[in-house]
Amino acid sequence: MSHRRFGLLCLALLFLALPAAAQERIVFATDWRAQAEHGGFYQAMAAGLYKARGLDVVLRQGGVGMDPQQLLAAGAIDAAMGSSGFFTLNLVEAGAPVVTVAALFQKDPVILMSHDRDDVNSLADMKGKPIAIGDPTVHTIWRYLKSRYGFEDAQIRKYTFNIAPFLVNRQAIQQGYATSEPHTAEKAGIRPKVFLLADDGYLSYAATIMVRRDLMERKPDAVRAFVEASVEGWKQYLHGDPAAADALIKRDNPEMDDETLAYARARMRDYGLVESGDALTHGIGTMSADRWDRFARQMIDLGVYPAGLDWRQGVDFRFITQPAP
Repeated sequence: MSHRRFGLLCLALLFLALPAAAQERIVFATDWRAQAEHGGFYQAMAAGLYKARGLDVVLRQGGVGMDPQQLLAAGAIDAAMGSSGFFTLNLVEAGAPVVTVAALFQKDPVILMSHDRDDVNSLADMKGKPIAIGDPTVHTIWRYLKSRYGFEDAQIRKYTFNIAPFLVNRQAIQQGYATSEPHTAEKAGIRPKVFLLADDGYLSYAATIMVRRDLMERKPDAVRAFVEASVEGWKQYLHGDPAAADALIKRDNPEMDDETLAYARARMRDYGLVESGDALTHGIGTMSADRWDRFARQMIDLGVYPAGLDWRQGVDFRFITQPAP
């Protein structure tokens, strides 16, 4: 063997003997049990997109009794999915060291839905009619609806996240998500009228990526890698083969089924939850300072937050490919 070949062989053996570069571990909590609304994150995991960027990501599904806002504030996890812009503003108000760095949903999927009835053809038509909403909604979205449409607290009926009362009462109206409750109603033989608040002026982002401030400051490259991989995961989940991601979702949440996953994925495309508005020109995950400002001001004016709240303390635009103006 020539000296040159022997030297190359020794060099190759030396590299093989070196330990693999350690991957950066990030524990990311979703906002509920595994479902299609988390599909992009699961796709990034299934396709190895996180690993390829040097990350060891743990997806921790949410559920009853698990509050990602509290876990982040306490430092128990590194990052979390925010269900809406309220998560960001809540953490700012609490002074928590948490920053929102991307918004995967340009539209919040929250809806009001009714049966197919002649007297309800818009959100405005629901004024004065009983509406079932969950307790958290009373102090957030309901205030927006009162301000915009003149709704009154006397209309409120308690929603326990069980759709059965809606199914048996043709006069019922209730809150839900465009990707979920309408499907349950349709399986029961009811075709509901669905009204997406985001298509009627409701400004909240959804499916946000929130990270601990110390992680962002110490390891900005890891945060950027997580955002980039998640964005690519959402592209693949919506437009490619979702089978691998769906398999991981069903592993974490055995109650989930292929029909429900396919329905939700289709609705995300139909409504443009991920790809609409600024995302069409600035890419998935983008955020706008103007939109954050308008959303925060709207909620401050409604009394949801104090006048001095500064949303900028909880939002950072450096990690998205192209911030919207």
